[in-house]
Amino acid sequence: MQDKTTCEMPDTNPSDPEIREIIDGMKTIAIVGLSDNPGRDSNMVGAYLKENGYRIIPVNPNKKEILGEKSYPDLASVPEKIDVVDIFRTVGAIPRIVDEAIAIKAGTVWMQLGLAHKESADKARLAGLKVVQSKCIKVEHSRIHGRHEFNITG
Repeated sequence: MQDKTTCEMPDTNPSDPEIREIIDGMKTIAIVGLSDNPGRDSNMVGAYLKENGYRIIPVNPNKKEILGEKSYPDLASVPEKIDVVDIFRTVGAIPRIVDEAIAIKAGTVWMQLGLAHKESADKARLAGLKVVQSKCIKVEHSRIHGRHEFNITG
């Protein structure tokens, strides 16, 4: 078991065609750890996804609204189906978030660039969820759809 401050390397990730399938099939994305600070990567990613027609749902217990969308304290509180759970939290928070994603029957768990957790990834896959680790959903969307807006670090 890893400690709560270091990140593992991803053990495996979906192939490019599988990532394209996830991105092209997603409509509703819960962003866990979405910040209301426009200078934070999570906010830039959320704004980008919203501008590209996706329904974003902020999951941040400290905020009532982010990017014009109602914020929820946790995944269980979200009253609609979630296709992708995009994680912008510390490595130590990943197991709990993955457990919540499994409980709500999300389609995919996406751990942002720099985040990977093998035990949680395995658990999510066993529950039937797709898992992406240590990749930025904005960068992958831009790459797959030919956009070149790589102005964030994560």
